[in-house]
This record gives sequence, C-alpha cells and structure tokens, in this order.
Amino acid sequence: MPGYTRSSSRSHDLGVSLLLLDVADHLETGGSAFASPQDVAEHIEPRTVQTPALDIIDRKLIDAYEGRGKRRVIISMPPQEGKSQRVSRYYPTWLLKQDPDLRIAIVSYADALARRWGRQIRNDLRDNPDIGLTVRHDTAAANEWQLAHYQGGVITAGIESGLTGRPVDVLIIDDPLKGRQEADSETYREMNKDWWRSVGSTRLSEDAIVILVMTRWHEDDLAGFLSGPENEGRDEWDVLNIPAQADHSPERGETDPLGREPGEYMISARGRTVAGWESRKINAGSRDWNALFQGRPAPAEGGVLKRSYWKYFTVPRHVERADGTMWAIGADQVLMSWDMAFKDTDGSDYVVGTVWGRRGPKAWLLDIVHDRMDFSATIMAFRSLVARWPQCHLKLVEDKANGPAVINQLQTEIGGIVPFSPPDSKLARAYSMQPFLEAGNFELPDPMLDPRVVGFVDECAAFPNGAHDDRVDSFTQAGIRMFIIGGGLDAFMSELAGQQQRGMADADVPHTVPWETGHPDGPALPAPETNDGDDVRPPWL
Repeated sequence: MPGYTRSSSRSHDLGVSLLLLDVADHLETGGSAFASPQDVAEHIEPRTVQTPALDIIDRKLIDAYEGRGKRRVIISMPPQEGKSQRVSRYYPTWLLKQDPDLRIAIVSYADALARRWGRQIRNDLRDNPDIGLTVRHDTAAANEWQLAHYQGGVITAGIESGLTGRPVDVLIIDDPLKGRQEADSETYREMNKDWWRSVGSTRLSEDAIVILVMTRWHEDDLAGFLSGPENEGRDEWDVLNIPAQADHSPERGETDPLGREPGEYMISARGRTVAGWESRKINAGSRDWNALFQGRPAPAEGGVLKRSYWKYFTVPRHVERADGTMWAIGADQVLMSWDMAFKDTDGSDYVVGTVWGRRGPKAWLLDIVHDRMDFSATIMAFRSLVARWPQCHLKLVEDKANGPAVINQLQTEIGGIVPFSPPDSKLARAYSMQPFLEAGNFELPDPMLDPRVVGFVDECAAFPNGAHDDRVDSFTQAGIRMFIIGGGLDAFMSELAGQQQRGMADADVPHTVPWETGHPDGPALPAPETNDGDDVRPPWL
C-alpha cells in the first residue's frame, strides 16, 4: 500500500492503544463529572422533573459532602415530590463518583424497602456503564454490593436490623416509619430512637454524613426527636422543611425556603395545580395535611383543654422593679406551681415551674420555666424563680418524682413550699379545669409578649395524646389550688351570679375583669366548644 511503512504501523498501533486506554479510563472514572445529584438523575432518567424544592435539596446534599454546611441533615417535604428518589437513589451514585471508597448505608422501616434502593442503584450503574462505576461480580447482592477496585459500595437494612461490624461513611435514613399507625405508636417511635442510639450513631465515622429524609407523621418521630430538646446532639442537625403551602409569618421575621409568598403552593414534580393542591388539602384532613404536607405535625387535639378555650392579653400583667424583681399589679394571689422530673432518670423528663396571678375569678400566667434538668439544676431554677417573684408566697410542689427531695432540700431555706398530692388522675384534674377555661377565667400572654406560650398551648391542646404533659400538670395543680381548694371557686360563682343579674346568663364567656384601670383586655378567641367526650371528671365537680 503506498505510503505504508513499518514505522507508521507502529505509530498507528501506539495511537490505538492510547485511545483504548483513554476509553478504559473514561469508563472507570466517568469521563465528564456530575456537578450535582440532579445531573445524575437527568443522565439516568432524562424525564426527571427538576423543581425549586429539588434545587434546594441538591444544595444541602452537596454542602454536606463538601463541608460547607452541617454534615447531618433532616429533609422533610410532601410525599411523592421526588425527595426519596433524589436522596436515596441518585445521591449515592453522585457520592461514589466523588469518592468511590465511600461506604454508604441506606436504612428504612423495612428490609425490603431499603433493599429496593440498593438494587436500584446497582442496576443504574450496570445499565449506564458510561457513568464509570463498576460493581464487583462476587459482591453484588441487592442489599450489599461493592465497587470493583474500591472499598466503596452500598449496604441496606431495615430499622429493626443491625449494621454490626459495618463502618459507615454515609448513612441515609429514608422513612423510618411506615405510616400513621406506627407513628402513633409510642413503641415504634421509641424503637426508632433506640435504633439511632445503639445502632445507627455507633456505626458512623467521625466525619460521617447522615441524611434523614422522611414524611413527617408525629411530633415525636425520629426527625422531631433528633432536632428536639430531648436529643443532646440537636445542634448538629440542619433541618430543611419544605411545606406544600408557604405558611410563614413575615411580620415575625420568618421566611420560606423557596422564597414564596404566604399561601403560595410549591411547584410540584407531579404537576399538581393549585386546584389539585386544594383538593389534596381537603381530602387529607387537617392533621395529616399539617404533618405530611406541611411538615409540622401536631398531636390530635385531646378535646379537654382546647385551644379555643384560652384567652390572651396584650398588655403585660406585671412590672419589673428597679431591683430586677417582678410584681403582679393588683393581684389577690400569686403562686408558683412545680412539676418535677422523675428520680434517677436519663434526663428525658421536663421540669416545669409556672407562676400565676389571680384577681377574683381571673387568673393569668405570668412566668414559666420549662427545661430538662438534673437535681442540682432544678434546685438552682427553683431559687431563681422564687427570687424573681418575691410577691409569690405559695410554692406548690407535686409530691411525686423528685418533689419530696426538692422540698426537703429547700423548705428550711425558702418559706411557703407546700407539697401537693394529686387527688385524682391527670385526666380528671384536666377535666376539673375545663369549666374555668370555657368560662374564660384563664388568660395567657400573647405569644408576641412571651413566645413560650405557644409550646404551653400546644401541650395542653394535645393532652392526653401528646408526648409530654409536664406543663399540663403544673397548670392543673395551680388551677385546682386557686379555684377549687383556695377559694377562687366562690369568686367564680359570684361572677356568674352577677352576670345573671345583669341579663348575661347566655353569654359564651364572662367579661374580663381588668387587671388595673387602663389595661385593655386581650383579644377574644373563638367561642368554646362543648365537650362531647367521656365525662371523666373528679369527685369534687
């Protein structure tokens, strides 16, 4: 052949060899880099719909890996909007492209669901060899596989299974609860927490990434626990909640993660329209809508201490004196009520102290202490609240849990400490306060005056279905003393008699007695509903 020489043949062979080496390197390392999990998703599934919500999730996932944000992230978003596909399917592939030695674990409520993710990722790599990651032939099970030539790979397990002996660099927890029935079961919720304490957290390397992605079901689910006060490591978590409908309050400085206006729905990966979202909202019901779609679960209202019963005041009912102490103006009685944690606990119970002022048939919440404390911290908090409110002569302490120990420690130092022995069950005590609440005899500071009121009302409204009832106990203890044992009942009955004489017997709630001249009443809440539940009432009513 003209122009052909042995030398040119060798050059041609060398070029082909270099080209083959380059192709092999391309297949092994991936050639073009994937800048984000979105790129992986669109490469594997070209029909992927990228929404603003998924943009934010991608940024959180990338920041967790690159160290620009916290390495532990909680992600909640409405169901069927692509969060699990992005986190549990495409994110592991993106991570392995960045570092093929990463050991990734995926955990879900059941082995089968977690194994499905492992199988899907493995099959994605097999079906897309141009990604450049190859699964070993001898370690390729759906629930455990490893990359060829590297230490990295994926293992999967159910929440009840173990990861014993498996070091983990990236832990993905995807829906640790199956549904409403498990979420409402304290047994299943505690199982989730125990798994995290004894299994999940113990497998992690020092700088491990942890991503919890889930639909919220309950205030005390795993997301609520990890980001809540019960978890000492709560500050390690970055919480991203994307509600279906923007529900922030700009006047309080709140913002929406998607930059929406209040009331605006999210752009849906499933193409839901505003009408579709509205229909879904109606069909879901308020409880499931708030939990699953808004990411703000609240327990079912207990029906005893309803939200609508409370009245609020917008002008403070006390003043701060020059020495820093507080004084309730015009009060007939000021008392504090303490509910202590159980003895020898691991710190999971709250200590609550509330201060109440009463004038005639009206009582106001003035101050509140609510925190997890050991015995020494409880003693310090008690002394501090007493010093803050010198007008408060009566200090009620429930004669249970650490109460007797607190009384013994402080009764020779502080006067007016009285043990309170609950005369009946928690539910009966709450019912004993219901008529006073319905009549508008209890008022709380507006949340703009004291944000702690929000948690107080939430706990009372949830009782007896909520995870905690410490504030409820402190409230009912004070209320029984003020209105039933302490003579406030006479003032209450006199007020009702006066209303009848003035032709007000049919009023929903009695007028508020001003704390002092010139102090306006707080805004009225909707008219109270009647209780149609079981009449579990204490013997003194």
